[in-house]
Amino acid sequence: MSRIPLEDDFNDVINKAQRGLKFSDEQLAEKAKVSLEELVAVKRGSPVIETIRRVARPLRLSPRALEALAKKAWYPEQPVFPHGFAMFNTHFPHTKISLDIRVNNYLVWDGRTRVAAAFDTGANCSRMIDFIKAEKLIMLYVFLTHTHDDHIADLDRLACISQATIWASEREPAPFHGSLQFKENATFTMGSLTIKTLLTSGHSPGQTTYFITGLSWPLAIVGDSLFASSMGGSKDYYQEQYDNDRQKIFTLPRDTVLAPGHGPLTTVAQELKHNPFFAQ
Repeated sequence: MSRIPLEDDFNDVINKAQRGLKFSDEQLAEKAKVSLEELVAVKRGSPVIETIRRVARPLRLSPRALEALAKKAWYPEQPVFPHGFAMFNTHFPHTKISLDIRVNNYLVWDGRTRVAAAFDTGANCSRMIDFIKAEKLIMLYVFLTHTHDDHIADLDRLACISQATIWASEREPAPFHGSLQFKENATFTMGSLTIKTLLTSGHSPGQTTYFITGLSWPLAIVGDSLFASSMGGSKDYYQEQYDNDRQKIFTLPRDTVLAPGHGPLTTVAQELKHNPFFAQ
């Protein structure tokens, strides 16, 4: 797989934080002690470092991490799983905007029993289905991080080729006839693997992180809760998303691999250093 670009640029991070904190351009410019013209230029992608660092502070962003993002000076080191984990990245056509949206979905399986679970379907699960057949995996579960269209676009097809049960949070709209719902902190076992659900709502009401142990590394499939160098956007529930990420994702072991709905894999340790929202 070719290198997956980061989901958000520095100006995306600034805009997400500003929307979430409900600052007008005029309010943010005053707090950052920059001109309105300077702020608007940065929000449109002009990498003026002095302005970026000034804007970061009232938005509660790390100036250092935001500057590194603007300079394209960092990309997460990609963890390697010898077995039991596969990542898929597909293009999602968006009818309202011309952006090239890429979305991730994942497979996790127990090496001894070959029982497996899928996490989201992405825009097209053809490669996932081919992989399941080639590896002779036995599908037990399809877990949904949330039910936004780009994450469940091929759910009907994945459900048809497998006998797996489909699960999502009780706080998400039912995505499929016969799908099942769980409460927060539900636990599933799959051979030697344990899968625990963590409610990391904000981006959506039932946005769920799945924390998985029993692989080479602890793994958290975080959906749109968090991205490498960014977090899931929410106009009305920004603080809820931020608090859930801080309390439920960043308290996981530092070597936990984070598998987001968009962008590359990362780890808790790397995000604590490089994510403008959470850098220490």
